[in-house]
Amino acid sequence: MLISVYIPFLVTAALAVLAPPVAHRLPPRPAALALACAALVTAAGWAGSLALLAFTGVAQIPEIAEEGRWSVSALRSQDPVYAVVAAVSTLVLAVCVASLGVAAVRQGRHLLRARRECAQLPGHTELAVLDDDVPLAFALPGAPGRIVVSRGMLRQLSGTEREALLAHERAHLRRRHHVFQSVWRLTAALNPLLRPVAVAGNFVLERWADEEAAERVGDRTVVARAVGRAALASAGASRPAALAATGGVVPQRVRALLAPPPAHRSLPLLAGGLLLAVCCASLANAASDSDRMLDSAQWALCRAHTDTTAAAPTVHDDAPGHGPDGCRAAPDRPEHAERHF
Repeated sequence: MLISVYIPFLVTAALAVLAPPVAHRLPPRPAALALACAALVTAAGWAGSLALLAFTGVAQIPEIAEEGRWSVSALRSQDPVYAVVAAVSTLVLAVCVASLGVAAVRQGRHLLRARRECAQLPGHTELAVLDDDVPLAFALPGAPGRIVVSRGMLRQLSGTEREALLAHERAHLRRRHHVFQSVWRLTAALNPLLRPVAVAGNFVLERWADEEAAERVGDRTVVARAVGRAALASAGASRPAALAATGGVVPQRVRALLAPPPAHRSLPLLAGGLLLAVCCASLANAASDSDRMLDSAQWALCRAHTDTTAAAPTVHDDAPGHGPDGCRAAPDRPEHAERHF
């Protein structure tokens, strides 16, 4: 526990620094999938490591130890974590879990509001045209989702540019990009270090929709022009927090569309996968060491109880692997063996 319990923190920090610039250079679809996977794994590793560190302090509370039937003194003698570290981990974990709960409620309300707006839009087709001079264009997730475009936006674009704009918004709905956004928002709420990953993920989603629109239209320049003109037309206009062709860093998106499609690179994905595997293995090793530490503390309490029993012990039909009074057998390792979390 002394070392490996901290490795998920290091992996999270490394991915928060390295993932955004690498994701911008990868094809957007695998980049979005990789960022979502990295966010889920590192958020779980972050919470798991905090929980293990916090438990080393909580487990030494007499009432908790009595309920768990282990020796506080034995656990304290084996505990490799400083009390202040356990206390800080407990506080941070509580704040992060509360932040996750608030973010989950907000995200649920956002999706419900989007579904209600979809149902209230005029017409029953995928495209809803608003009689509004304010240039707007965005996708609303729902069952099914809707593409919302104002007449003011349509007046700003040519025929092919309109096709590119609608193809972009349709890609958001077809690929269910709102699910990716939910993953990044929730994981960033649980683990604040993942906020750069969430920002990079939102940009990658817009690039993903741009590339699909370019494939649909067959001309990357037309899509770049549509994105640029739509962004200029809607500058300063308020719009709902929805997936839109004017989202992300527009100049970078336009430059990417004017360049050839990004080449497929497997090395960054393999390196990221290796880091995630290290994160999972370290957390599993720390959890295993924590379990062995509790086993040893439980056996110490059982041994102390039997040593102080005046009467001869009654023969029990104990289950295999258990000692007197149903106590679990001590872990099979030297008492002073080196411990690594």
